[in-house]
Amino acid sequence: MTIQPTIAVADELRRLLGDRIVLPGDAEYEDARLPWNRAIDQRPFAVARPESADDVVAVVRAAAAVGLRVAPQATGHGAGALADSDLSDAVLVSLAGLRGVTVDPATRTARALGGSQWNDVLAEAAPHGLTAMHGSAGDVGVVGYSLSGGLSFFVRAHGLAVNAVRAVRIVTADGRLVRASVDENPELFWAVRGGSGAFGIVVSIEVDLLPYADLFAGMLLWDVSRARAVAHAWAAWTRTAPESVSTSLRIMHFPPLPELPPFLSGRSVVVIDGVVLEGDDAAAGVIAPLRALAPELDTFARIPAAGLVHMHMDPPEPTPAASTGAMLASFSDEAVDAWHLAATATPGLSFAEVRHVGGAASRRPEGAGAVGALDGDYLLAGIGMVPVPELAPVAQAAVHSLVHAMDAWHAPALALTFIDGDVGRERGFGDSVTRLRELKAVYDPAGMFAAGHPVD
Repeated sequence: MTIQPTIAVADELRRLLGDRIVLPGDAEYEDARLPWNRAIDQRPFAVARPESADDVVAVVRAAAAVGLRVAPQATGHGAGALADSDLSDAVLVSLAGLRGVTVDPATRTARALGGSQWNDVLAEAAPHGLTAMHGSAGDVGVVGYSLSGGLSFFVRAHGLAVNAVRAVRIVTADGRLVRASVDENPELFWAVRGGSGAFGIVVSIEVDLLPYADLFAGMLLWDVSRARAVAHAWAAWTRTAPESVSTSLRIMHFPPLPELPPFLSGRSVVVIDGVVLEGDDAAAGVIAPLRALAPELDTFARIPAAGLVHMHMDPPEPTPAASTGAMLASFSDEAVDAWHLAATATPGLSFAEVRHVGGAASRRPEGAGAVGALDGDYLLAGIGMVPVPELAPVAQAAVHSLVHAMDAWHAPALALTFIDGDVGRERGFGDSVTRLRELKAVYDPAGMFAAGHPVD
């Protein structure tokens, strides 16, 4: 759909939505349009700020009435996926005001409103001795993360987070609020579990929780001068690690900032972190070969499950960055050397990560949606910080250089939550892409929804 929005369109949108809409020129527009990833300069025709499901219905109907597209967004962590999209004919629907979580401890499920973050879920689940299949940061949106696959530190034992989704309430392109589950609107439910924002705006989601009140988790840290030896040891260790263990390996380059702790400020380090879903003695035995490498910092211990969101040291505030990723079929000795060279010698690369996946993540469960499993035993991810806009091209080049350095080991798949922009994103949908396109034509024939990972 291509239109040229006019002043008349803006006036009609204002008439229909009142103060729920923010337009360029309004005092709030510059703040309202910003995603969490401040490196993404998204400039939509307008920003809608609904606070209820009825508000979302009104926004979708109003946008349709004036011929505008709609782009749903909760936190904007994954806004880089929209970086290549022209939003000048779209209403960005910010769900930040639609938050709230209820937990049913009897069924071990949580119901989260569309703008809820994982911290909201954990706060309600922890008193019941439960936790969720959240990502490495607590301020990531539940809906976008879950419906795009979702790789948690429970991934090898419990699979992708998308398989924990039990139902959604979603506003479709015709302005209807419907429930989708295995029993209600099953085709839509299949599509949204992977197709996410391409099929509507999810105003609430129901997910299974996990019965862990506490966990054996933590990190090991060495100076970057130990990186090659540590990386080879970790890669060899992962080849026989049980599925109860999910870990990552990172080389991290930190600028000399006073707000950083002394063991990180101005340093380059290599870090292994993760979770071992075993008792303390068994867990200590599992990671003993890594501890034998004499890290300068070892935080592995039993911790409250809700504390896991702090382990990976993700930035706690909105941060400008470039990122991308790939799935690796293996992490052989040759692959380790290629990764180590790229991670230590690429200008502009802040963090180079390899996560051990495989296990339950590679097995598609019965009744899964469009995305239900991942091919490849390892996830490769690169992040380049963008402290000033002029460094964005350098950071972009750095993260893509890391990925291309590993071309020989790529698997024919992508983890949708780890890619920005169009980098062959169809691989993220795998064999489901044809059916997704067919259902997109059924549920959104005019192409109203502008998704970060489009299926059409």
